[in-house]
Amino acid sequence: MTVTDSPTDRRHLAGPDAAPARPPLALTPLIALSLGYFLVMLDVTVVTVAVPDIRDSLHAGPSALQWIVDGYSTLFAGLLLLGGGLGDRLGHRRTFLTGLAVFTAASLACGLAGTTAVLVGGRLAQGAGAAFLVPASLALLRATYPDRAVRARAIAVWGAVASIAFGAGPVVGGLLIAGLDWRAVFWLNLPVGALAVALTLRHLPATSREPATHRMDPAGQVLGVVALVALAGGINEAGAQGWTSPVVLGLFAVGVVALALFIAVERRLEASVRTRPGGRAPLLRLSLFRTGAFSATAVIGLLISLGYYGMLFLSTLYFRQERGYDALTTGLALLPSVCMGLIAAPVFSRVAARTGPYVPMTLGLFLGAAGFLGWLLAGSGTAYPVLLFALIATGLGQTLTALASMAAIIESAPADGAGVASAVFNVSRQVGSAVGVALFGTLVATSDHLTDGLHLSAALAAAAFLTGGFLAIGARRRAAAAVGATA
Repeated sequence: MTVTDSPTDRRHLAGPDAAPARPPLALTPLIALSLGYFLVMLDVTVVTVAVPDIRDSLHAGPSALQWIVDGYSTLFAGLLLLGGGLGDRLGHRRTFLTGLAVFTAASLACGLAGTTAVLVGGRLAQGAGAAFLVPASLALLRATYPDRAVRARAIAVWGAVASIAFGAGPVVGGLLIAGLDWRAVFWLNLPVGALAVALTLRHLPATSREPATHRMDPAGQVLGVVALVALAGGINEAGAQGWTSPVVLGLFAVGVVALALFIAVERRLEASVRTRPGGRAPLLRLSLFRTGAFSATAVIGLLISLGYYGMLFLSTLYFRQERGYDALTTGLALLPSVCMGLIAAPVFSRVAARTGPYVPMTLGLFLGAAGFLGWLLAGSGTAYPVLLFALIATGLGQTLTALASMAAIIESAPADGAGVASAVFNVSRQVGSAVGVALFGTLVATSDHLTDGLHLSAALAAAAFLTGGFLAIGARRRAAAAVGATA
């Protein structure tokens, strides 16, 4: 007779000191969540290679082309807080599905667009859909995988898929355009979006939430959207029109005033909500930032995006303009950097399961800083193998840090504020990316030679990552002290 041991029997036979079996990683919910984030990250870069074909097909002017590329990220950043707040209030699964539906429908509109106005509108709607699904996706990861070690593995896969999507965007776009036309970069989203919706409906249960005891915060929602859209729009325009342009200064002024009013409103509502049951609850609880680990991680999100995506923009210019590579060759040259998620994901999941997120975060930041210094070797005739260390180290460091930061954010946030907390982190990353591209682009434009601006920008990127590394060390100490105080 054959006897099959149960997991409990095997643990008993192994002895009382045997470690408990690790809970399994449920793959189907993870696939659904990863597909949503895949769409968002793919559409950051896939459209850039289609710009010349869109210009010729729709007779689009420079301003329209800029909005086709940047309007997506502007609305994405501007609506993130609103999307996170609605997820916390209405349920993250419902908000995730809404974001997926909006994104997929907007992709259909982009694919059918016969005028630049329709295409710009579709891109703005894509950004809105992304702003709803991304914070909900991260909150659903927290709810679906409560075990810390399993959640680290899930975040590693989720982040690696996004990293691959971002890096593959130019290559995928180039292949689709070569085989079909520019509309194919939007048609691709339809089957992927439909599959993500089907898997979510079948395999992701609705997250439990407490009945709402406070009314919503319309003033905070409007002010938050205005502030973030104005600031993101101003940063995007600064790269093209200059930092002292009247349009840029006007957008910054609107953004700063709206942000100041937003902070005042949220502070007043958070102070009053404790004493007025049934009153309005703030969209963003500013007390979250009193948690040192949360604040440090949010700043780290800004710093890594500023350094990495700013340098990714310049490295693209370097290969195209300085080295004369075509679009496809440039995309292939950047693959060692943008596809480091394949290596960073397993490294993060193994290390974070044992140490928590701050050790891999610190390692990633210092590795990235060393990689940016490798760009100081870049010149007009530098052999490509000489740049491999810079490409690999910055890509691996950035991805490792991003995965660890996402894990740290959802660990430091309260359960009923996971959506807003993840939205804050994504806002900081979007702002950092926009600042990095605009700032480093300005440094190159005002330098005598492209490599002079590249070297200065690389030094600034290294400084940003080093600063983040010291913040991560401090955040780890504060997180450990907080755990010790509650033990």
